[in-house]
Amino acid sequence: MELKTLYREILNEHNLNPSHKKPMENPSLSLRGVNPSCGDDITLNLKIQDGSVIDGSYTGSGCAVSQASVDMMLDLVIGKSKEEALQLADIFIRMIQGKASEAEIEELDEASSLQDISHMPARVKCAVLGWHTMEEMLAENKEGSISAEAGNPHCCN
Repeated sequence: MELKTLYREILNEHNLNPSHKKPMENPSLSLRGVNPSCGDDITLNLKIQDGSVIDGSYTGSGCAVSQASVDMMLDLVIGKSKEEALQLADIFIRMIQGKASEAEIEELDEASSLQDISHMPARVKCAVLGWHTMEEMLAENKEGSISAEAGNPHCCN
């Protein structure tokens, strides 16, 4: 199967049948991420216990890339420690920048299918929205407090 076809299939599956797009009662952390350039607007929710992400969900709307990317991210980080989740976010963002090794990219599982987004500058912010929102949540809220809204996500160019 051609790589572009596989990319489209994975993207469509996560966009049309997301596993994690739903409200969450009593999240440990909740943060809104907005991409004003194309209208992506998500609220990411995580349940943290003993330093690990035990559950995650998101609500909101946006393009297929933003919605699929955050769903793939949650597939990866649920069950991981905060540090592991932050490491995966770092790898994902470096992959989009073209700076991650093949071995690192393999750690991203299905999220690695978004590697070619780096060649589509208008879609970069869409792909990294959920990842930047999670980074901000975990970096700023080490004690598990709830934060209301993220600033505009940083572009990774």
